[in-house]
Amino acid sequence: MSVEVRLNKKYAVKTLDLAVSDIDEGSRMVKFYASAFDIKDSDGDIIKKGAFKKSIQERGADSTGRKIAHLRNHDWEHQIGNIQEISEDSKGLFVVSKMGTSTKGEDALRDYQDEILREHSIGFNYVKDKIKKIDETTFEIFEVKLWEVSGVTFGANEFTPVIDVAKGLEGFDNVAEKLNNMCLSFEKALRHGKGTDERLEGLEFRFKQIQQLIDSLKEVKPSVKDTLRTEEPNENLHAKELAQKMFYLNLLKK
Repeated sequence: MSVEVRLNKKYAVKTLDLAVSDIDEGSRMVKFYASAFDIKDSDGDIIKKGAFKKSIQERGADSTGRKIAHLRNHDWEHQIGNIQEISEDSKGLFVVSKMGTSTKGEDALRDYQDEILREHSIGFNYVKDKIKKIDETTFEIFEVKLWEVSGVTFGANEFTPVIDVAKGLEGFDNVAEKLNNMCLSFEKALRHGKGTDERLEGLEFRFKQIQQLIDSLKEVKPSVKDTLRTEEPNENLHAKELAQKMFYLNLLKK
């Protein structure tokens, strides 16, 4: 993705896989990192310290104008907390947010406690002349316009397409382990049975979906075969396996 493509993006998002730092049920405060510095991401971007400075000054917790929002899944109709502190440190963008007392805020607090909400993402715009191309695949980002931080559920789309993951053993076990850990979190949350009926129904659906994904990974995992053995291709079997894989791909995209 070139500099021009980045600048033409009306809205960009980046997800950070870092554990929540602290959850205080009494004060309803949640502490987490929404972005990290000096790490090359899947887009080839390396966000540098200072990239959020101007946004914090203009829309931070102490500003008088429109503030940086704490959303769920980048949905502006789904604000779950009010940011009390947002700052840069040597590690990244650190956020302290007080969860709302609305149904959405209450459910989000439960989901943080049960590790359903475990990752965070930022919604932002790139800034002209604040992107430095290092090479064909690497860009340093010195400033962004930050609009919101979002709690995001570890979703199935993190692993699409499954076929690509299953082409080799590299990365397969990591994907399976993360899915299994998420499955355990959903099971724990359902066992506690806290929150609204809508939340519990959503958890049950997601729990079943994650279980299906684990099964799909097992089914498409490459097997070790004798390279000296010659096998005639079975076209019917190939078509069946392809149809099965496409089913799971479509499931992941929902």
